[in-house]
Amino acid sequence: RIPYLDSHQAIQLNAKLFDNIAKIEKGIGIEFLILIATITGIFGCLITSFAVNWKLTMVMLFLIPLVIGSSLVFSKLTANETVYELKTYAKAGQIVQEAFSSLRTVLSFNGAKFEQKRYDKELAPTRWGGIRQGALFGVFIGWISLITYIVYATGFIFGVLLMTEKNRKTFTISDILIVVSIISQCLGFFSFIGPFVQAFSEARGAAASVFRLIDEGKDENINEAEVWEDNTEFRCNINGDIEFHNVNFHYPSRKDAPVLCNLSVIARAGQTTALVGSSGCGKSTCISLFLRYYEPSSGEITIDGKPITDCNVQYLRENIGVVSQEPVLFGMTIYENIRFGKLNATQDEIEEAAREANAHNFIMQLPDKYETLVGERGIQLSGGEKQRIALARALVKKPTFLLLDEATSALDNNNEKIVQEALDRACKGRTTIVIAHRLTTIRNADQIYVFDKGNVIEQGTHDTLMGNEGGKYQELVKRQQMEKIDDDQDDPIKMQKAKEEEEEAIGMCIL
Repeated sequence: RIPYLDSHQAIQLNAKLFDNIAKIEKGIGIEFLILIATITGIFGCLITSFAVNWKLTMVMLFLIPLVIGSSLVFSKLTANETVYELKTYAKAGQIVQEAFSSLRTVLSFNGAKFEQKRYDKELAPTRWGGIRQGALFGVFIGWISLITYIVYATGFIFGVLLMTEKNRKTFTISDILIVVSIISQCLGFFSFIGPFVQAFSEARGAAASVFRLIDEGKDENINEAEVWEDNTEFRCNINGDIEFHNVNFHYPSRKDAPVLCNLSVIARAGQTTALVGSSGCGKSTCISLFLRYYEPSSGEITIDGKPITDCNVQYLRENIGVVSQEPVLFGMTIYENIRFGKLNATQDEIEEAAREANAHNFIMQLPDKYETLVGERGIQLSGGEKQRIALARALVKKPTFLLLDEATSALDNNNEKIVQEALDRACKGRTTIVIAHRLTTIRNADQIYVFDKGNVIEQGTHDTLMGNEGGKYQELVKRQQMEKIDDDQDDPIKMQKAKEEEEEAIGMCIL
């Protein structure tokens, strides 16, 4: 769940999960079958050896604990080296993944050699680890060979002592050879048991780690069975009224820093509700709570008067379209990226969503049209094009709710105009919550809530709030207007254009 990922690195979790799964597969896979076959072979050897001569067999079996102990010690030492090696490779792999995912940044700062040095530095310990593993293996093989020779010597010496005049007829040299060879084979089987037992033990530990990871990822405040239970009645009665009732919230990783304090907000069905305020005041947190990434510390969120916790999570998210400031596109085609919003969407539905998002025209101008690969994270497209693809992905499922989290704040004026036109069209007839940095984009909102330190300090329409002298909203609008004037003055092209327009207006007046 999202709260768990907030305090853990996804790359390390991924490496840990795959490492543990590999250990489980190793412990219960082919090696487990080999262990069963080895144990069967040991029993066969012992039964045969005892049948030939139980006395000589008992003497030679005294060396078995030494073989098993040596094998277990060797397995433990090599396992420790392997664990350390896997951790080192995981860290090195993290560096590689970061470097490739941020390749343009690395190249722009000439950081290739630096990243290479980081990678080499992380891998340096594995060289000595390989040397240690080789040395351990050599010592183990030498030790097992020594024990094998001791077994042969013990078997022959004690066998000769047993060959007295009294039992020479019942115990011959061939019996000695049979027992010694069988016990030697049995010792070989025992020397193989250690690694298999170690692998099985590691598999048990890895399985416990995986289940612990699953348990840690669960939210103790949510009953998973109830959350994912299909509620047919609730599925049919979503009209779109969203209400936050005295909601308090803090992030699990920052329990001493409250984000929302006794927040109450209403977004009416079919209307556009805007949330504005300075950074960190809790606007985006409202969207995260509505999507049920997190649960409120206290208070309640309702849809049509019913607690959101009663809603089937899958169905709720099927009815929500989200467009964020930094759209995330996958390394697939444009068609597949849009279809991600609705996996069973038809070609006509995808093209309709693209038209609604003002994306169809530029897509058709591409050589491969909808089959164009966007590259990793959409790197082949401009910011405005990515935003329009993301909007089409949100609209293809025809959501009841539309959540816009500063969807145009990272765009230039031209792209902002194109995307904003598509957003205005998409908002009609939908319950829309808009988080905006540029306040000019929310002038026509039906209701505007001004946030400050996790609470609402002002609410109303644009005209109402602008009439509130000294109010926070009025202050924000005026500040942005001043910033725009300063930017225009700093831009000589805009100043020249304004001057030409002014001269043209004067000329018209003279005429």
